[in-house]
Amino acid sequence: MKNNRLFGIIYILLSKDTVTASYLADYFEVSVRTIYRDIDTLSSLNIPIYASKGKNGGISILEDYKLDKTLLTEEEQKEILFSLQSIDKLNIHDNKLFDKMKSLFSSQEDDWFEVDFNIWDNSDTHKLNFDSIKESILKSQVIEFIYSNTYGETSKRRVEPIKLHFKYNAWFLNSFDLDKNDFRVFKLTRIKDLKLTNESFERKEIPKYPKEIKPPKITKVTLEISEHATYRVYDEFKENQIKKLNNGNFEVVMELPENEWLYGYILSFGSNAKVISPESIKEIIAKELYESLKNYK
Repeated sequence: MKNNRLFGIIYILLSKDTVTASYLADYFEVSVRTIYRDIDTLSSLNIPIYASKGKNGGISILEDYKLDKTLLTEEEQKEILFSLQSIDKLNIHDNKLFDKMKSLFSSQEDDWFEVDFNIWDNSDTHKLNFDSIKESILKSQVIEFIYSNTYGETSKRRVEPIKLHFKYNAWFLNSFDLDKNDFRVFKLTRIKDLKLTNESFERKEIPKYPKEIKPPKITKVTLEISEHATYRVYDEFKENQIKKLNNGNFEVVMELPENEWLYGYILSFGSNAKVISPESIKEIIAKELYESLKNYK
């Protein structure tokens, strides 16, 4: 805890010209005496911190000082830069913290990885929704919006937003639905007409296990996938799920919850996949294809 505070003090001093001991004490929620002890510790580590008296006096650090392995090892510096770079790649606002810390550590390394959290529908509406939800979470404000479920049905929702999370190339909102009186998850791309209200709330703890949720039915499915979809076979399945057939195609065995997602996933292969078993899923896929074909008659 103390090391984190020492690092924080240096960062604040490098961000501001001069600060008072009372300001640092309030910021870190410690006593002024503790701050002065921290200053003594930093000075003993040859960090150029000095105090000045008078009306505009306070604690300062040399303007051109660079933090270089004084409080953090090289590995610790890299870990911090790695974490900040991950945040920077969110592209949800103008985040310059990574560049500041890179300069602070005198790091000359180029970016060596790329993380892209953007969805394909990178529209202004989606970004505005994201920014508004982020603001509502930080300010603990109830939000209202129109939501479309997986069946295309729309409804007005009033929720207490709790957390944003990214999964499967999409952003989701964990929240407490005031009308349903229960926790709900909403996909951001299905949210429209979002508004922040003036109603505040106390943040609730998201339950680890949703109550009374029936576990999904797990089904073993065998597919024959054409060699023309080889790239998908090796990208999306584990080695022990794949068997190369004499005709050049692949036999893939997978165990997944049987639901609409599974049917859609199989259909996404188009003519490059055929269900071998079970018979019940073969019939469902055939029916889906037949209904789709009617759209083109």
